[in-house]
Amino acid sequence: MRKSIKITAAAAATAALALGLSACGTDSDPAAKGGTGAKADTSKALVVAASPTPHADILDYVKKNLADKAGLKLEVKEFTDYVLPNTATENGQVDANFFQHKPYLDDFNKKNKTHIVPVVNVHLEPLGLYAKKLKDVKDIKPGQTVAVPNDTTNEGRALQLLAENGLITVKDGVGTNAKLSDITDKKGLEFKEIEAATVPRALDDVDAAVINGNYAIEAGLKPGQDSLVLEKADGNPYANFLAVKDGNEDDPRVQKLAKLLNSDEVKKFIEDTYKGSIIPAFGAPAKS
Repeated sequence: MRKSIKITAAAAATAALALGLSACGTDSDPAAKGGTGAKADTSKALVVAASPTPHADILDYVKKNLADKAGLKLEVKEFTDYVLPNTATENGQVDANFFQHKPYLDDFNKKNKTHIVPVVNVHLEPLGLYAKKLKDVKDIKPGQTVAVPNDTTNEGRALQLLAENGLITVKDGVGTNAKLSDITDKKGLEFKEIEAATVPRALDDVDAAVINGNYAIEAGLKPGQDSLVLEKADGNPYANFLAVKDGNEDDPRVQKLAKLLNSDEVKKFIEDTYKGSIIPAFGAPAKS
């Protein structure tokens, strides 16, 4: 049984608010910014916020099989949304997080005035289009409803996937920043915007849905087999990475975890466990 801690959005919101208020201090106090910085107590466990699948699964593999030998104490806290892991990292409730890609982080930092930075890429999660009753993307017809994630970057990414497969057309040049208002031809389709984590549950209520890889797997879907269409892995800019608050990248515990997450053992774990639905993205650290 997994020993990591699962935090629901409601409970975590209350905890984050309380801890955020208690963590406030003067600008000269490193704790005021929630960071560990040069004063990190390396004898303490590194606390990492993560989405349940595959992020927490990968971290649990590291914790059970690699961390002790590397001299790393690791604690995994599961969050079920895309907001609280960053706010918890910003205010010092956790030391790091592992759940997001760079376009999402850039948008989040800009909107929330947070200071989260990537440390090292770990894996890719191809976005996919799924349906309960349809067997082929060609079966999607005018008048049907497609659910898409409602956060800025993943919605744009979803619309690009639909456009690339001929289901809609969008304005030239919008790329993954596309919004519903950028659709120039819906080809008779209706769209339902839903929070990314709950999109899989909407499959019974819509004709098709674009679902993030981690949430698809968590819902028992196999992206490589069950999707009508899947994002191409080659050249995909959406690598998921370990992230910390700016200034905490050199924490020895963070560096140990980064090295372990890019190890041959983790690469094999990802490949053997997810069979191509989740893909290792090792290489140079993500750029801030």
